[in-house]
Formats: sequence, structure tokens, C-alpha cells
Amino acid sequence: MRIAIIGAGKMGSWLARHLAQNHEVGAFDLDPFKARGMPRVKPLGSASELAAFSPELLVNAVSIERTAEAFEWAMPHLPQGCMIADVASVKGGLPQFYASCKRRFVSVHPMFGPTFTDMEMLKEENAVIIRESDRQGAAFFREFFSFMGLRIFDYTFAEHDQMMAYSLTTPFISSLVFAACLDKTVVPGATFARHMRIARGLLSEDDSLVCEVLFNPGSIKQIEKMTSKLEYLKHIIRARDAAAARDMLSKLRRNLER
Repeated sequence: MRIAIIGAGKMGSWLARHLAQNHEVGAFDLDPFKARGMPRVKPLGSASELAAFSPELLVNAVSIERTAEAFEWAMPHLPQGCMIADVASVKGGLPQFYASCKRRFVSVHPMFGPTFTDMEMLKEENAVIIRESDRQGAAFFREFFSFMGLRIFDYTFAEHDQMMAYSLTTPFISSLVFAACLDKTVVPGATFARHMRIARGLLSEDDSLVCEVLFNPGSIKQIEKMTSKLEYLKHIIRARDAAAARDMLSKLRRNLER
């Protein structure tokens, strides 16, 4: 299959390198240097080169705020039968976009980030395939993700974003609040240092990715849940209520067993 990838950042370049092992792959990026130097991947330097490449599948790996814009730029240069795909962490308005563009589409989310994951050792990492996707496109990515050793989950667009508000917003907010409370005059202990590494990893990500997660429509509800739990913890600490603290800790341990 001829596959064009637009956006040759961390995820786009990972997809390009691995898909090129079994397919003819071309890559385009606004920064032309990012699209060069990948083994077996043809750099595409312009819209005319994308058109000449004539892909059967276009994978959009740009940041979420530019996803629709990138599709609109590319689609006039694609063959009529070319399927389009996204790998966005939050799907947001993509269902409406796909409904309006009248092309076959597949929407997926490789749920591993380059900051915290060895991108070449992905066994037991996860990926999501959106249920509304074209059947053939979903089968293609299911085979690819399985070959890469990923566990695959199927969600609707709405289910995906609800799940992301839980699984990404919760740790992101925790790390951001931790970073906001840092005092450089204090010598950190071992537990503190571990949290520091996580926060540094998160803040080494592109701002657009962090904002993409934070602006999920479900994020506010998740943050409100977190602040409610913090208020209860403050109540226990102020009252020095050891029985309530032990009860809370028991519940938290049970949560971690799930």
C-alpha cells in the first residue's frame, strides 16, 4: 500500500519508519528536514509531490489543533479513493469533520508517548481503534498494531474522549500541580525525585500535546473530582482524624488493585 504521512514529529516519524518495512511510504512536514533521512521513506516536499505520490492512505499525524487544517490542505491533492486517518489523542470535532468530508476514514490512537515509552519496545502498550472507522482501515491498523505487540481496544469517538479525560488528564494535572509547587531551596527525597522525573518528562512534551489533553471536554469534570478528593483529604488532615485517614488509605489500596 502507498501511505503518505503528514507530520513527521515523534509519532509521525515512528509510524513512517515502521510502516515503511512493508509498505511504500512518503512523509511530508512543514519542516522539510523532519521528513528526510528516514530509511525507506520518501520525503514529500510539496502538495504537488503528494499528488504525484498518489497515496492510498493518508495518515495525519500533526497536532490536534491543526488536524482539520492539514486534512483540508491535503485532500485536494489526494486520489478520490484515498482513505484518510488520524492518530489524535483527543478526537474532539473530528467526527463532524469526517461526516462533512465524505471520504472513508480510520481514526486510531497509539496510547504511548515518546517521553515515557521505549518506542522500539512496545509490548503490552495500548492502542485504540475508533468503532466508527471504515472496516478495511480498522483492519489495517489492527494488523499493524498487533504486529507491533500492542494491546488493542475499541471505543466510539465519545467513549474515547471520556476515557482520555480519565487516563490522561488525571496524571497530567497531578504532574502539573506538582511542578507548580516546587521549591528549589528544598533538597528532595527519593519519592520526590521520582515524581520530579515524571513531571520533567511531561513538560518536555510539545505544548500542543499537553494542551490537547487539557482541553478535552471531559477534563473539567475530572479536575473537579480531583479537587473534591483533595478537599476531603484537607478535612482529614485538619481534624487529625487517624480513623478516617486509615479508612481512606484502605480504599486507595483497593483502587490500586483494580
